[in-house]
Amino acid sequence: MLALRWHGREDVRLDDVDAPGTPPDGSAIVEVAFNGLCGTDLHEYGHGPNMIRLDPHPLTGARPPITMGHEFSGRVVAMSRPWLGVSEGSRVAIDPCLTCGECAWCLRGDYHICARGGSLGLAADGALARFVTVPLRSLCPVPDAVSDEMAALAEPLAVGLHAATRAGVRPGDSVLVLGAGPIGLAAVLGARAAGAAAVYVSEPVRARHAAASVAGATEVFDPTGVDVRREVFLRTSRLGPRVAIDATGRPEVVDLGIRSLQRGGTIAIAGITDSVLTTDLRQVVLYERTVCGSLGYNFDIPRVLGLIAAGQLDPSCLLTDVRPLTDAVDTFAELAAGGHHHLKILLRPEEN
Repeated sequence: MLALRWHGREDVRLDDVDAPGTPPDGSAIVEVAFNGLCGTDLHEYGHGPNMIRLDPHPLTGARPPITMGHEFSGRVVAMSRPWLGVSEGSRVAIDPCLTCGECAWCLRGDYHICARGGSLGLAADGALARFVTVPLRSLCPVPDAVSDEMAALAEPLAVGLHAATRAGVRPGDSVLVLGAGPIGLAAVLGARAAGAAAVYVSEPVRARHAAASVAGATEVFDPTGVDVRREVFLRTSRLGPRVAIDATGRPEVVDLGIRSLQRGGTIAIAGITDSVLTTDLRQVVLYERTVCGSLGYNFDIPRVLGLIAAGQLDPSCLLTDVRPLTDAVDTFAELAAGGHHHLKILLRPEEN
């Protein structure tokens, strides 16, 4: 089968590899329907290795070349043993977290921050191929009302929902979302699903403003042309938003979020870069603001699938194209060169 594998920085290749055979104990084989490309994938392509390790991963032992892909849906074709709610033939979305199940964080339920953890597509072969081996605990049944395409978007949506949860979004809240890429839009959807009354978005790329509005943004601001802090302050009864969610990881944007919060507000940082944050800590201490990190998701993918099925969350605004897996190499190059008009591209294995 064809697999899109990471060999090194700016070096991804469609290789012919063996399909997985009998699933090892505790795992299943899934035939991939659709796989979304993620900012993490692009970061590995353009600036890696980051989360991919050149030496054997301490949990999985995997090392490059490695098949990428961790945002996907598909159909179970083989299982090592029965698993609750899933059987061969079941449609599934995947929680791609790989965990040890033994550390203090796994034992308390915070598997997403496992001490030795990793992810499919980064620490083990992922889903940019026709078939992929996954842990049984990763299988999330897809409701009949949710299409395979929308199920493939459940993973990035879960990142946004988790960020809204970490930030403590409550019904009636005002929220500022910084960045309107896929994770920012997922944060808008997550905040609305949590009951936010108003969601303001700061995004410099004009091509993304319409998608933010469709996702539920009350108003979208271009930070290159307006003072976002002032505009949101004026629209929140001169209080500022109670919650901010950063989806950029850019230090100056995080600082804007902190300074924009009302007294006692909370910012959740979901964007990841290798930049160093410097901020005036008086902005945190004197106004008793809370700054927290938000990594991935923690039992959030089944919640997302349920919200989509119930009509309470519509992720279609994220999807901008569907392409065959054979276009993967060119698609990586296109996005790395600045394809900002795209939000989420799904790749489809050619045999499907």
